[in-house]
Amino acid sequence: MNDFSAVWMEKLLAAHWLTAHSLVVLTGLAVYVIGSHTFVQRRHPSAAIAWVISLALLPYIALPLYLMLGNRKQGEGRPPAMLPRPPGPGATASMTDQLAAALDLPAEAGFTDFRLHEDGSQARTALLALIAGATQTLDLCSFIFSGDALGDEVTHALVQRSRAGVRVRLMIDGAGFYLGKRPRIAALQKAGVQVEHFMPPVRAAMTGHLNLRNHRKLVVADGAHLWCGGRNIAAEYFRGDAESAHAWIDLSFDLRGELAAQAQLRFKQDWALNLQQTVEAGEPFVAAPGEANPTTGRIVASGPDQAQDTIYTLLLSGCYTARSRILAVTPYFVPDPPLLMALVLAARRGVKVDLLLPRRSNHRLADLARPSALRELVAAGAQVWLAPGMVHAKAVVIDGGLALAGSANLDGRSLFLNYELMVAFYDRQIVDSFAEWIERRLAGAARYHARRPGLARELTEGLVRWVAFQL
Repeated sequence: MNDFSAVWMEKLLAAHWLTAHSLVVLTGLAVYVIGSHTFVQRRHPSAAIAWVISLALLPYIALPLYLMLGNRKQGEGRPPAMLPRPPGPGATASMTDQLAAALDLPAEAGFTDFRLHEDGSQARTALLALIAGATQTLDLCSFIFSGDALGDEVTHALVQRSRAGVRVRLMIDGAGFYLGKRPRIAALQKAGVQVEHFMPPVRAAMTGHLNLRNHRKLVVADGAHLWCGGRNIAAEYFRGDAESAHAWIDLSFDLRGELAAQAQLRFKQDWALNLQQTVEAGEPFVAAPGEANPTTGRIVASGPDQAQDTIYTLLLSGCYTARSRILAVTPYFVPDPPLLMALVLAARRGVKVDLLLPRRSNHRLADLARPSALRELVAAGAQVWLAPGMVHAKAVVIDGGLALAGSANLDGRSLFLNYELMVAFYDRQIVDSFAEWIERRLAGAARYHARRPGLARELTEGLVRWVAFQL
């Protein structure tokens, strides 16, 4: 082959490669556009930009990742309308009910015997008492269920209830299952406990749902007694033990009433989704005799099964309507620009904004991503407090009229990707109890003072924030 032929062949091969590469890029972008439109993904802008750039520049890596991780919503994301709905917009509807109706949230439901657990010891006592008191059904959902000392206690309690004839169902997230010490699943199943892994990684990857994790934490006994909050079933979330670090600061509560029945239906919907079954309806809730004028609250589920980003929308609305106080605690603070701006504007117009975080969380990337937002908040007049130990509690209190507490963190993963569950409380006494719980933790925290970052630090923060949506 002469020199002319060799050059011609090289050009032909180069042109062929470029054509094939362009075809791969176009295919990846087409898959992204068609999938986003068909499944009504409504992505967050930062995620959309990241996916498009990745598919254009690194299609051989980004396309397989997109096929495994890329789904954010499941179709229209609307569960069966089995719960009572609040009144729609109208002269008689409150602003809260109007927003709830727009987000397709259930109506407020009554409850009694509310108890906010002061610490892990009280949370453990309440959890074991709820399990021991179940006589008909017992449903438990957790992101992590560890086989440590605390997990073994709960396992033993579940086994005892199942052997007593109670129908016990346990749902553990398919990815979270691998994050703690393996629980004694065989012992649970041998005793008759129904155990399900929510979207196991292999199955989830095949359907593009690998990134969508069930982060909800709830236990419901007999459809009438709810234990809920941010604690996973593992020792560090309650009291610590010899195998784990000291107990983390976390938040949970329990209550009785119709609100617990709504939480049980939320569990049933998740259970049916995982098994690809029809949702089990159940019997209407009947209050106990003499239970007059109970306090009301609202179940707020958020995630791929909801048409709207419900918790995120409630937070934005609360920040813009707050008049005097916003008090929040979260382990990870990586807000998107609209939520950060809502908090900044609240602080600038005189609302007292206090944010409690751990000095160092258990997720280094989240810590690296947060300083820019913290600097902006402090510059606007907000106060940020850093606790010496790990804080895993999740709650937001707005004025004296709303407390949101449950499983959602103030970051992109919780607000836009995970299946999360919060409870909205409106009673002034209960709202104040959450505020007082957070304020007691502020007493032992240090004030955050913003420092101007160096160029390397600022570039690192920017890079981490760019991928923070996937944290």
